[in-house]
Amino acid sequence: MTQEENKAPVISQRFRGFLPVVVDVETAGFNSQTDALLEIACIPIVYDEHGQFVPGPSFHAHINPFEGANLDRRSLDFIGIDPSNPMRIAMAEDERTALRRIFKSLNEVRKAQHCTHAVLVGHNAHFDLGFLQAAIARSGTKNQNPFHSFSVFDTVTLSAVMFGQTVLARACIQAGIEFDGKEAHSALYDTQKTAELFCYILNKLSPHLLDTLVTEP
Repeated sequence: MTQEENKAPVISQRFRGFLPVVVDVETAGFNSQTDALLEIACIPIVYDEHGQFVPGPSFHAHINPFEGANLDRRSLDFIGIDPSNPMRIAMAEDERTALRRIFKSLNEVRKAQHCTHAVLVGHNAHFDLGFLQAAIARSGTKNQNPFHSFSVFDTVTLSAVMFGQTVLARACIQAGIEFDGKEAHSALYDTQKTAELFCYILNKLSPHLLDTLVTEP
């Protein structure tokens, strides 16, 4: 192996063994115990060949409401999801099937990056973590769950420090990232934009840190 290959960037070196995974959920309310989880998207953050942070592959699912779930009409109108739409029903999965599939893919990325756990990255991250943990408990997928139980990276805080902005759309615009308000409140779109924003902030804040990490004995 050449000296250059020895210096190949590895995410585990940057985040103490954690793989950052951007997550966004769309829900039928604000109570993770009673309100339905309707959509989830996850994008792990990796290095490119130049040592820059970039969004990795995306993993996404439409989810059927769990039995007895509350569906708040105002929340559904806000996010633009109709759980009874036949096209949505045809593609939606139950929580267990969706989470097992996504966790399997995330664990493959985690292992490839030599990381021990994933850490959730989100815009108001504890909201997403709360709904994710509630779904894990309901679906019995704890053993497949790659995420740390309480640690998160919150792009609200990072955006406030970097730009003086806390709204995702405004932070993206400040960073020069295109943001289409008509696409907002799609879990996949919001996750993609949050991932781009997170990478932008990391690449701006720590452009030289990688050199230090890869040369440590």
